[in-house]
Amino acid sequence: MKLSKRNYNWLAVFLIPFCLLKPSLIFSQSTEMKKPNIVFILADDLGYGDIGIFFQNSRYGNPQLPSIHTPNIDALATQGGILTNHYAGAPVCAPSRASLFSGRNQGQASVRNNQFDKALSDNHTLGTVLRKNGYNTALIGKWGLQGEGPGPDWPAHPSKRGFDYFLGYIRHEDGHEHYPKEGLYRGTKEVYEDKKVITSSLDKSYTGDLFTAAAKNWILNQRTTRPQTPFFLFLSYDTPHAVLELPTQAYPDGFGLKGGLKWLGQPGKMINTAYGEPDSYFDPRYENAMYDHDSNPETDGIPWPETYKRYATIVSRIDNQVGDLVALLKDLKLFDNTMIVFTSDNGPSKESYLPENYAPNNPEFFQSFGPFEGIKRDLYEGGMREPTIVTWPKEIKPNTVVDVPSAFYDWMTTFCDAIGVVAPVSSNGTSFLENLKGDHAGKTRTVYSEYYVNWDTPDYKSFSEGKRGHKRGEMQLLRMGDTLGIRYNILNPNQDFQFYNIREDPSQRNPLELANMDEFQKRWKTVTSKMRYRNESALRPYDAIAIPSYLSKNSDVVGYKFYSGDFPWVADVSTIKSSEEGEISSLKDTPLFNKGIINFSDTIYIPESGRYEFKLKTDNPVVVKMYQISLIDADFNFQKGKVFKNSLLLEKGYHPINLYYQNREKGKPNIDLTLELME
Repeated sequence: MKLSKRNYNWLAVFLIPFCLLKPSLIFSQSTEMKKPNIVFILADDLGYGDIGIFFQNSRYGNPQLPSIHTPNIDALATQGGILTNHYAGAPVCAPSRASLFSGRNQGQASVRNNQFDKALSDNHTLGTVLRKNGYNTALIGKWGLQGEGPGPDWPAHPSKRGFDYFLGYIRHEDGHEHYPKEGLYRGTKEVYEDKKVITSSLDKSYTGDLFTAAAKNWILNQRTTRPQTPFFLFLSYDTPHAVLELPTQAYPDGFGLKGGLKWLGQPGKMINTAYGEPDSYFDPRYENAMYDHDSNPETDGIPWPETYKRYATIVSRIDNQVGDLVALLKDLKLFDNTMIVFTSDNGPSKESYLPENYAPNNPEFFQSFGPFEGIKRDLYEGGMREPTIVTWPKEIKPNTVVDVPSAFYDWMTTFCDAIGVVAPVSSNGTSFLENLKGDHAGKTRTVYSEYYVNWDTPDYKSFSEGKRGHKRGEMQLLRMGDTLGIRYNILNPNQDFQFYNIREDPSQRNPLELANMDEFQKRWKTVTSKMRYRNESALRPYDAIAIPSYLSKNSDVVGYKFYSGDFPWVADVSTIKSSEEGEISSLKDTPLFNKGIINFSDTIYIPESGRYEFKLKTDNPVVVKMYQISLIDADFNFQKGKVFKNSLLLEKGYHPINLYYQNREKGKPNIDLTLELME
């Protein structure tokens, strides 16, 4: 290794001629099983506690505990698996959805904090990954990741992030109104079909009904025009979020192919509920609902405030919409080989964009946060733990319960696993498909998130004293196994975590008192530093934590593993068997290979602590990883000749580094990776 005062070349310059090996494994798409269709249903601000099977069922029959009924979602859950420890990407919608679509945690996602309408990075997404593998893709509903500009050709329009078809709200704030044409509470909003505004045709179209009818219509079209092509539908509701507007009427009779919601496609009557009075229909179960405020007989029979009649009606409407969509899949004989996911983007909200004479929304009324504490914008469990259901009858047994921790950024790898391809190595996720199939032991799983907001945790009576009115500010969460560490209002990088046994204490009321607390604090801070990097648009106090050196001395060899095959991207080859592997004293001695992925692993010596800028030039796609950080991603839409950059704060000493190179054809790779101590 050649070092100069300010320029440290890792493995010098890669100029490697390759020769042909006889591969022991050729990577290919499995043809034994037809790829499953995938339907991902995402609710907006729906709490873990809002769904019957997760929590509301425990309140049924108690006159002092108002409850919401979700029989269709509950029935779906019994036909597959429920994930009781599934975490959102972040506690608010834009960054949470960015982690979901990109497969990256909030320490590495491009959209963080409250960066609504910021462009989702031009990289692998759920849409691009599945479309690359033969899927027809659609996104119906709320987007909010389009980037700046007047439109309609936004830099990150869904059509530029892997979706063949789009119908819905592009802008984040537009999703705060559920009657786009009438604009009852927030004004008229633009609904797009692909890049055309169709709002003028949407008389009396309640968005939950509109998006469901459009989803059913799209599936029917797929079945008719492309019956042999698998499809990916992402149905992104904007309910029950904030504007607690009601439907025009009762849910249409029946579900599925012959009943329920229908797409009529006629301007002025786009769907079959586009008549009647907007914002008028209360579910009969809640319209005259009463409850006992306390055990005093004199205060029995108090009517629910209208705010909560509205909230319960909306949640039950979502339940009908989900039941309708599932029934269609069954009617079309698609259900058995369709993976259906139902979840929410973050915890329940206290927001209610209603006139002042309405009671303010309070998630305590239904205990929408379930057995946890915290709500939307909290990194406490109530803001992050989501009611998640996955069905796939061909592979997932009924009544499966998965309590292994998982997170939004795991979906990309899980879907890749389900369709028989290896995921992009740039993703932070880990597949939990085996857990869904019945392997509940698994390995220790890690969940990470970070977020900033200048609002406090609500002062709710049902929350423990330490959380009431708690200053949020900069927050950080790390869960490893059953131990969860969390920091609130972080003012300096050395501020300590509070630790909880999250399985035994899900409401986080009893911080752990550990004999080896200093060791725990050091470990959690070290692990978080190895899962994230600084983002100039969302600077954190803990950006100042340098990654400790990992090894006491340098390795004398460079390890390599070669994976033969025609990969669609720089792949996470750790899940498959290598064709060839070995050790070499220097890259000049590297064997020659054909098409495939080469993983080089080495250590670099950092002569003094500081922030180092890494620069990469390469002739083929490359991903450089340090620890769990995708440090440089030169993969998606690769441009030869471009200089790729990123920086890390590193302590003096030796650090491991992995380089994943996609050898697209036999030739001489040319890779130049340098690092320089920044001033």
